Amino acid sequence: MSVPYKYIGTPLEELISLGYYDPEARRIKAIRGRDLHVRSLDWQLEGPLRMLFHVLDEEVAKDPKNLIVYGGTGKAARSWDDFEAIVSSLMTMESDDTLVIQSGQPIAIFKLDKRAPRVVMSNAMLVPKWADWRTFRELEARGLISFHQMTAGCWAYIGTQGILQGTYETIGYAAERHFGSLEGRLMVSAGLGEMGGAQPLAVKMLGGVALIADVDRRMIERRINTAYLDAWTDDVDKAISMALAAKEKRQATSIGVLANAVDLLERLVREGVTPDLLTDQTPAHDPLAYVPQGLSLEEANKLKASDPDKYVSLASSSMAKHVQLMLELQRRGAVTFDYGNNLRKQAFDAGVEDAFKIPGQMEFLRPMFEEGRGPFRWISLTGEPNDIYRLDDVLLSLFERNARLARWIRNAHKYVKFQGLPARVVYLGYGERALFGKTVSQMVRRGELNGPMWFGRDHLDSGSVASPYRETEAMLDGSDAIGDWPILNYALNTASGATWTCFHHGGGTGIGYSIHAGFGMVVDGSELAEEKAMRVFTVDPGSGVVRHAHAGYPKSLRVARERGIRIPIMDRLEEKSRRVIEEAHREGRASDYTYDRVKKDLEEYDKRVRK
Repeated sequence: MSVPYKYIGTPLEELISLGYYDPEARRIKAIRGRDLHVRSLDWQLEGPLRMLFHVLDEEVAKDPKNLIVYGGTGKAARSWDDFEAIVSSLMTMESDDTLVIQSGQPIAIFKLDKRAPRVVMSNAMLVPKWADWRTFRELEARGLISFHQMTAGCWAYIGTQGILQGTYETIGYAAERHFGSLEGRLMVSAGLGEMGGAQPLAVKMLGGVALIADVDRRMIERRINTAYLDAWTDDVDKAISMALAAKEKRQATSIGVLANAVDLLERLVREGVTPDLLTDQTPAHDPLAYVPQGLSLEEANKLKASDPDKYVSLASSSMAKHVQLMLELQRRGAVTFDYGNNLRKQAFDAGVEDAFKIPGQMEFLRPMFEEGRGPFRWISLTGEPNDIYRLDDVLLSLFERNARLARWIRNAHKYVKFQGLPARVVYLGYGERALFGKTVSQMVRRGELNGPMWFGRDHLDSGSVASPYRETEAMLDGSDAIGDWPILNYALNTASGATWTCFHHGGGTGIGYSIHAGFGMVVDGSELAEEKAMRVFTVDPGSGVVRHAHAGYPKSLRVARERGIRIPIMDRLEEKSRRVIEEAHREGRASDYTYDRVKKDLEEYDKRVRK
């Protein structure tokens, strides 16, 4: 394409001429192929450049023209000027330079060492006393800060697949505990955006029926086009009838309905229809992103712009009603849980005192986190789908005894449609990530893959986040709000030499409610990249095992002992575990199910230690 005059002679000229960036239309396409575009000819700089373009590709991002990747307003860069400055920096840096980014704005380039990260960033951080949405928006309006969610600002988003396995595992564990399986069962939820859009396909993969509401027709159509949703209607009664008919036939399918979540739940209550599973993935973490009952999307956008305080008030009232309806369906027998969007806290603040009778998703995912298992992900940086499929086979060979992993890989291979650069996410734990990463590095070196691979993970992981209403809810020792752990995770990954490292505030549950860390690691086949990757892929899940061991989880203590993680105060943690298990149950932090589970884990730990 033709290059506007102002870009001639700049680093961006090449990318514009090749059609990867249209500065006038504000359109970005993922960079593919083996040709490098950075002057250093170094994949450790080409990798972050490609991942930045990938997350803003129209196939991937929710609102790329405004640099929003997902999650309401989660951005990849603060402004288009900042985007261009970041790109120009990456294209002209040397292999021992490090770019520093503050809330999506590049602020400096320092010459460090090839073993250091190429990019370090901190996004949306506020001093705790000022960590609220009002202060944040005042600073944002002055151009001083911006919101980056989790993997949006870390350039680690892989499309809806990124949350798909977490949704799949959460729903799968819930169904197994309460029903044996999801086959012939109905799950109701709301939200078909870049996060919630994973719900219908996850339910279908598990053999169930999904009925999901959303007020945005574009999001529904996007899910249809990416094969995450089977059918949709704008008639609530018809949607319910379709779902019940599919349930009766035990037909695995997904149905979207163009409606407000509250309207759908009201109809279910009135008609006496109780779903088997009930949750929600509307953007309740940000009241300005949640659409109140009674407003169309267009009306909501107008009110948001003209009177944000009134909008927040309406959203608050609607969220209270939303949770009250969920509680009613819970009383009628629906297995109900919060998926981590802070809906319960919003409703509690609006006067729903029993909002937290709805448990959080960690009730189901915590056992995986205790052994450092979480949403590890990778991308073919050259854009070669066959590399992903080849690695699917490698996974099935390396971890053939893991039936749950094998089931996921086969389902993902069958159902998942790539968005942007081809990617895969698989829940891998301590030891498994390093083993797989080394295998991939050697395959790249031998030319068995088309080119380098990027590795990262969701921030919703075992040791990378402090979020008392999601990932760290109901920790055995009550350490839910302690923020040291994600900071230590960030420090360890930075010290280990990840290609880039990120520290964020507010992802998932909103400003004031979470801090979390992420990373990107480019495995290019070189010995140095492999050396760094092995450190990152060890300390990253290892920090999750340690975090849970220090919270008193026996399974984490066992993993640490058996796999050689050195914990200086192990004897004290063993004693602590016995104490906090009882305290957590007595004080209501551990459900009966969790209490029984960790007690069995403690018995197993004692048997193994005595041997």
